[in-house]
Amino acid sequence: MDPRHAELMEDEDARAGMAAHEFEPEFLRAHLRDERRRASLLGEVREAIFGAQDGLVSTLAVVSTVAGASSSRFAVLVAGIASGLAGIFSMAAGEYLSSKSQREIFEAQIVDERREVHERPGEAEAEMAYMLGEDGLPAPKAASVARTMAEHPEVLLKTMVEKELGLAIEPDEGSPLQGALVMGAAFGLGAAIPVIPHLFLGPDVAVLASTLATLVVLFLIGVVKSRWTHRTWWSSGLEILAIGAVAGIAGYFFGNILPVVLGAPAATAG
Repeated sequence: MDPRHAELMEDEDARAGMAAHEFEPEFLRAHLRDERRRASLLGEVREAIFGAQDGLVSTLAVVSTVAGASSSRFAVLVAGIASGLAGIFSMAAGEYLSSKSQREIFEAQIVDERREVHERPGEAEAEMAYMLGEDGLPAPKAASVARTMAEHPEVLLKTMVEKELGLAIEPDEGSPLQGALVMGAAFGLGAAIPVIPHLFLGPDVAVLASTLATLVVLFLIGVVKSRWTHRTWWSSGLEILAIGAVAGIAGYFFGNILPVVLGAPAATAG
């Protein structure tokens, strides 16, 4: 590719005025590869945010509840660490099994669509024309495009799978195991935040520090998330912070109420 043309390709404003025939295959190949890689990365970002958020909120609820019910630092640490470890394995296993099952279901659906394209090509062509009409193409043009696709069964199959099922023939770059590792690691890192203050501080101060640390990290997660959601950083941060605040307050509240309801003696400092 000509260096001057390559520089032009990097300018989105310049590309906006270009006709389709002016885009070189090399640029299109690299551009699509980058966009697909970015889409795959966003899936991992989603898993990391979900895992960290869940680790923060669930562990804060546990340590706040135990701290409200008992003045024993040992009990709080055991509960927090046990909750964090259980969550790591539970979240990782759940992510692995759900991703693997989802992929297997998708592959089975693709097999069904492939059979339809090869065994009932007229039906597949008619479905494609109908879906293109739903998207807004006039009926004659929709029929013409579907007829052209039907002459190339693999193209018709890929388009049907994408439009009818919302799937892709090629699997994502990520794997169920990779997603499980990201989810488990993110949960573990999030779970550590509410527990750490209880290692060094007294019960009452530790609860406050644990809550504040969790809220700060939740807010930062929301700020980081705004990079991909295009929301304002403060609204994204406040949204996640509010969710964490409700969980933390509820956990501490029920930690003080449950002992009374169950007839346990109130916790004493010491």
